[in-house]
Amino acid sequence: MTKTPPVRIGVLGAHSTGKTMLLKRIEMELRANGATPVRTGRIGKRAALNGLPKMQHHTAASTEWIIAQGIADEIAAAAQGADVVLADRAPHDAIAYLNAALEFRGEQIHRLERNRLLLLASTQLPKYDLLLATVLDATVPVEKKHDYDPRYRALVDQHTHALLTGEAIPHLRVTNDPDSQAHAVAQALELCLREAAV
Repeated sequence: MTKTPPVRIGVLGAHSTGKTMLLKRIEMELRANGATPVRTGRIGKRAALNGLPKMQHHTAASTEWIIAQGIADEIAAAAQGADVVLADRAPHDAIAYLNAALEFRGEQIHRLERNRLLLLASTQLPKYDLLLATVLDATVPVEKKHDYDPRYRALVDQHTHALLTGEAIPHLRVTNDPDSQAHAVAQALELCLREAAV
């Protein structure tokens, strides 16, 4: 008997905009309702450990690695028996970070290379039941342990939302407002409980 594929929820957005905390809230609600979620993450840290450039130093190679690693992490989460996969950084997130890095550095990559990476990310879109895109609130201070360039962070936010809109990718914008956060959690929970009842 074939197991039903897990519900997949992905999040993307600029760094320190609450992506991980949002997924943690969704995970807690799902567990409280009897679901078995598995959350992926820490891809950026693993990229750095492998010597790959990130943030404003992103390259086509590091972007491809991050997308491929994210795909592998989601497959592994499903294999662990998850009925919900919570993907911290859906594939288009890496594309937005690359686009922002290239603008930040005043560089370009070949159009065919850009299209190849976009195609790689786009092949994963049908797997997602819900995409959440966090919105940067520049008035919220970043933790001191992070040394982020504010211009690059703003570019990531711009490129994330431009990419989602330009590619007509269905998603839910999530601001720093508590009502927006609560709405995103409620949408995710409703989706997962509905799918579980089918």
